[in-house]
Amino acid sequence: MPGITVPINLLCSAVKHSLKFFITATSGVTNLPEFVGLGMVDEVQVGYCDSNIKIAEPKQDWMRDFIKDNPQHRELYTQKCFINHQFFRTNLDDLKQRLNQTGGAHILQRMTGCEWDDETGEVTGFSQYGYDGEDFLVLDLQTMTWTATTQQAFSTKLRWNADKARLEYDKYYFNHECPHWLKEYVHYGRSSLQRTDLPSMSLLQKTPSSPVSCHATGFYPDRAMMYWRKDGEEHHEDLDHGEILPNHDGSFQISVDLILSSVAPEDWRRYDCVFHLSGVEDDIVTKLDKAQIRTNWGKTEIRCDGSLKTNARPGS
Repeated sequence: MPGITVPINLLCSAVKHSLKFFITATSGVTNLPEFVGLGMVDEVQVGYCDSNIKIAEPKQDWMRDFIKDNPQHRELYTQKCFINHQFFRTNLDDLKQRLNQTGGAHILQRMTGCEWDDETGEVTGFSQYGYDGEDFLVLDLQTMTWTATTQQAFSTKLRWNADKARLEYDKYYFNHECPHWLKEYVHYGRSSLQRTDLPSMSLLQKTPSSPVSCHATGFYPDRAMMYWRKDGEEHHEDLDHGEILPNHDGSFQISVDLILSSVAPEDWRRYDCVFHLSGVEDDIVTKLDKAQIRTNWGKTEIRCDGSLKTNARPGS
């Protein structure tokens, strides 16, 4: 494609792998199970359970292969799903009672897991809770103590810090059990998790006066960055950086908008968009070329009432 340089030399690099578990317990929320648990490896969902299905379900083909070779593993997570459901329901009810919350919708959430650097071997664990959309409790793995991030969590912090048996289990889990299973999962899923997919690149613009969006989609993993350059130097002005977002197929997308309202047409050639993917030696460089911009300007749209609207170009 003209204006786009696609890298052909790939360089493998060490990365940090992660195993994360997200749990959400709700009260007073309709059309949602009162308990939902998700398992993620390297930001890819690999397992699911909730209070309705009452069984842990693998979500990736390689995880299904792992379960076939380790059938007790599914039973383990099904049991953990049940235990966590009871634990969260009890703690959610306790919170509502202590905070005098007799009605309304309330949500208790937890994110736990660990990261493993496959080059240095360093392991880092984490565990934190949120309540009604705000941070609630965080476990300090250096001191093995809970820290309250809100006054409402103070009494819970005292009770949990007094539970030495649970803290000892947490210490073992985050230092040994979690990284052990993370390494097992990465081994089974290496052909999928450790792949490198390059994105398709596009320049998009809604109208001639709109910002030009540099859009990359279909890349994997999500360890990527994208920015605009001017005369070969990173450009920091008149930009709108988007977040890396997941696609339905497990890949990712990102956009960075460049506002060109104050840039003369003859200066466009001084700009280009750079996409960098972790593990890839060469960047993808997309030059700002008006001929390569995709837009619906000048095309016919169907209105909500069924009538037609033509986005006429200026001067037409």
